[in-house]
Amino acid sequence: MLLWILLTALVLALVLLVARHDQGTIAGLENQEFASLTIKITLLVFVGSSMIVMFRGRLGAAVRAALMWAAIAVVLLVGYTYRGEMLTVTDRVLGELVPGSAVNLGGPRPAVEITRGRGGSFQVTTEINGARVPMVLDTGASAVVLTQEAAKAAGLPLEVLSYTVPVETANGRTRAAAVTLDRLAIGGIVERAVPALVAQPGQLQTNLLGMSFLNRLEGWEVRGDKLILRGYP
Repeated sequence: MLLWILLTALVLALVLLVARHDQGTIAGLENQEFASLTIKITLLVFVGSSMIVMFRGRLGAAVRAALMWAAIAVVLLVGYTYRGEMLTVTDRVLGELVPGSAVNLGGPRPAVEITRGRGGSFQVTTEINGARVPMVLDTGASAVVLTQEAAKAAGLPLEVLSYTVPVETANGRTRAAAVTLDRLAIGGIVERAVPALVAQPGQLQTNLLGMSFLNRLEGWEVRGDKLILRGYP
């Protein structure tokens, strides 16, 4: 009987929608509002009736089930409403547990925060041309410097690189190859066409985040164990 009532109500609603399509309103509601209301009422009646059938003679169980679904709906609604704040909290927890992970600070311009690593340096997880590349902040390096492995992961053409740029390292003077990185991102900060160097095989153990990237930023600073990078809007 209930199924027939629901079907009849749906048919009548469809007839009203078709008959009054040109008028644009039904019972003071816009056509779209009326259609949405009809669907919601039908679903509500269907769900309520289904619960009555399932828990017939078990009022306590029906009430508990209704409360459980109501609680789930509230949690989902709150989670959706505050999804931005929840993502920020998740990022901050990840940043503390995994040094190098960039925590997006939000605001009108891109800004990230990075926690100092256990060794005392700032290890920074970057994305170069789509590849995940770990780096170490080095304000003494005039440019971003990549190892052979990182350059290969970033899709750079190692076979045609020319190692003609003189550089000073802890092991003495050597030469590196000048390249341009299509895209270098740290969290929400994205820079394009970033000048960089590729070290010769065996000359560098760690990728360096140098001044050719830092000078692109609006600003950066170190506050205690936190490195804060700020990009332009």
